[in-house]
Amino acid sequence: MPPENPVPPHNRARRAFLKSSLMASAGVLVAASAARAADGNPVPVRITLPSPGSAGSVWRPLVARLDPALSSGLDLQWVTADPGKMQIQLAAGALDVGVFGAVGLGNLVLRGQDIVLFGPALNNHGKWLVQNDSPYRKPADLIGKRIATQPETSETYQQARLAASLAGIDLKRDVEVIFGPPTANLALFERGDVDAVIVLEPTATRLVANGVREIARVADMWKQASGGEEAGSGDPFLVGLAARREWVENNRVTATRLARLFAAANGALRADTSVLDVIYTEIGFREHERHALPFLKERLPAAYSTRWDESVWKVIDRQIDDAVRLGLIASRPPRPLYDGVRLDGART
Repeated sequence: MPPENPVPPHNRARRAFLKSSLMASAGVLVAASAARAADGNPVPVRITLPSPGSAGSVWRPLVARLDPALSSGLDLQWVTADPGKMQIQLAAGALDVGVFGAVGLGNLVLRGQDIVLFGPALNNHGKWLVQNDSPYRKPADLIGKRIATQPETSETYQQARLAASLAGIDLKRDVEVIFGPPTANLALFERGDVDAVIVLEPTATRLVANGVREIARVADMWKQASGGEEAGSGDPFLVGLAARREWVENNRVTATRLARLFAAANGALRADTSVLDVIYTEIGFREHERHALPFLKERLPAAYSTRWDESVWKVIDRQIDDAVRLGLIASRPPRPLYDGVRLDGART
């Protein structure tokens, strides 16, 4: 006879994931404690502060709630950084650490910028959304239609275009794309001036909680087209911690410590989403949007990466190959975009 209250398979899988995440976070804690500065003086790091309403806005409140041992030796100085100005801020020394994606960084490197990825940040969390009464059920249904998304140079669009191309959809040729900031795109969507939007979290959850329908995830499109094996068990890379190569080489211990800290912060959210009940206003949600929190807890955790190893670097290499094939970048950069140093400090 089956048990009276069997645990659904997806709940068993979630419990197993939470257990593995907690174990991984514990490992990061031990590693971070072992890597404290020898002289005990914290190292100042001017690091990007994503704006409220973006997935990265969780990092500051999450880090503040972690065990202090994880940030021992680091003096994080959060700097408001417009993604369009991040390159200038890094080059000018106003910012030590930002976040970049593979395609955008590949173009910068080919133009002479020596910036390198050195740690985890976000997995791809782009979503294709249509109005609830829309007849469109999948991205291919939108061929010949109008969609809105972030600027053409943004990693959101570039990665969406990569994934769509692998699924047989050319966003340059098959779809009329309107580029603009998220607020303008949402206004077009709400007025019915476009048939769909491609947006990131937590904006996507806000819309879904109010009746908008999700028809695809960029991560799923990419994994299905690539066979899934190159994305490991999680969603593919979107952006990672990045800095000028000179800064990383001159501050190797600090860079590794920072990568571990972000892995721990991301792992903490993935392991226990109840923290969102406390920090939701700090990441841009308003009090009247509390009804969206259950959706947010289900949908947001996958956006956060806890790995920085060969499995991630393989995905980055694949994204660059696809970008070259599509003409998003002129050629392969002369060297890898990543540092090749895992969270345990081992260099490949």
